[in-house]
Amino acid sequence: MARRSLRPHLNQIRTWVRQGRTDAWIAHQLEVTVQQIDAFKRENDLAPDGDSAAAADGPAPDFDDEIDLRAADDAAIAAELEAAEAKRREEEAAAAAAAAAGDDEDTEDGEEPKPRRGRRGGRSRGGRRRATTGPLEGAFDHGEEGYGLWLDPAVADNPTYAEHWAGHRPVEVTIEEDQIVIRRAEAGDDD
Repeated sequence: MARRSLRPHLNQIRTWVRQGRTDAWIAHQLEVTVQQIDAFKRENDLAPDGDSAAAADGPAPDFDDEIDLRAADDAAIAAELEAAEAKRREEEAAAAAAAAAGDDEDTEDGEEPKPRRGRRGGRSRGGRRRATTGPLEGAFDHGEEGYGLWLDPAVADNPTYAEHWAGHRPVEVTIEEDQIVIRRAEAGDDD
């Protein structure tokens, strides 16, 4: 294996040595051998804090502190995630309890609960909202009997499909390179 020049990485190696990284770790990062890193450090006087004996014995003294800091960071993150999850559960339980209490009050009178409107009494800003059922699968088929579009049977459960597309409807088809667009034909075209 040809020896690779480490000179272009001098500043990065110096930083890693000051951080207390081991020769094995540095060698792995630069894809060279540990012996090459050791020789390069000796040639360029890169022993941590000028203590070559401590560097030869093992990792720098603050390397263990770095490991401890990582463990502490991981523990803090885990605690934050657990606290957020507990808060979410409490909010869900409170919302469920409020909904149950609200349902009991409305059903005592025998009246249907009215949908609550905003402060100004109007509908939401977005106008009509689309169903959030997500995309459905389909298949385009061209066989001996002609062409066809087969939709996922779940399309029948989609309220938009049930209201606007169910049954036999005349359509306009536009074919493009990356999509086929199907639109309902104008009412005056077919009648």
